[in-house]
Amino acid sequence: MKTALITGGNRSIGLWTARELVREGFHVFIGSRTLQSGEEAVQKLHDEGLTAVEAVQLDVTDADSVAAARVTIGQKTDVLDVLINNAGISGDRPQTATEATIEKFTLVYNVNVLGVVRVTQAFLDLLKKSPAPRIVNVSSSVGSLTLHSDPSWQYYGNKPAVYASSKAAQNMYTIILASELRDTPFKVNAVDPGFTATDFTRYHGTGAVDIAAARVAKLALLGPDGPTGTFVSEENDPEHGLIPW
Repeated sequence: MKTALITGGNRSIGLWTARELVREGFHVFIGSRTLQSGEEAVQKLHDEGLTAVEAVQLDVTDADSVAAARVTIGQKTDVLDVLINNAGISGDRPQTATEATIEKFTLVYNVNVLGVVRVTQAFLDLLKKSPAPRIVNVSSSVGSLTLHSDPSWQYYGNKPAVYASSKAAQNMYTIILASELRDTPFKVNAVDPGFTATDFTRYHGTGAVDIAAARVAKLALLGPDGPTGTFVSEENDPEHGLIPW
């Protein structure tokens, strides 16, 4: 049975992605900042008859927590097939480039950028043992430099300096990681799940959470001929499913 780890997998898009992968035959580890929240999410899936799932305490901002999660998962499996770096925060407003504090930048970057690096590096050894390892970084269209420079883009007026720049940095990490692993079976991609109605957006989004999760899961399920080093957004480009960096 293939295995997957989803950070921030205890709610919203992360939890729905867990549903998708369990239904595809995966054993899913739900990474959650508190074990209680993770176990509550697992119980929801168990109540739906989805039993190949378990919770792991994992705070992406805490190196000791990440290391402990690596030990825990390593005791349960020798191989990790999929890593989905889903955990993220937006930060509170204001988020103008002139007013956002260094403390706010540090808080958001610690989750959205450094958290991705911490977890990816910690689990890379288990991923390398998979014949078809997949890394999916959950990003956002607001991390696109190209779109933010295009006045015709539908979200052009929305420029949260902290969150947007953190996702742009995460995207660059994705590009470089994919490049470093290009001669291996790894597929490393970023995905914009779309402007989704979840607690993350205070339910102001226009997209359904199950559709967003399906977009994330699709990259986790890529075959050997699938792309690597891409930024996928079906909302931005329904025809080709890509988004400019």
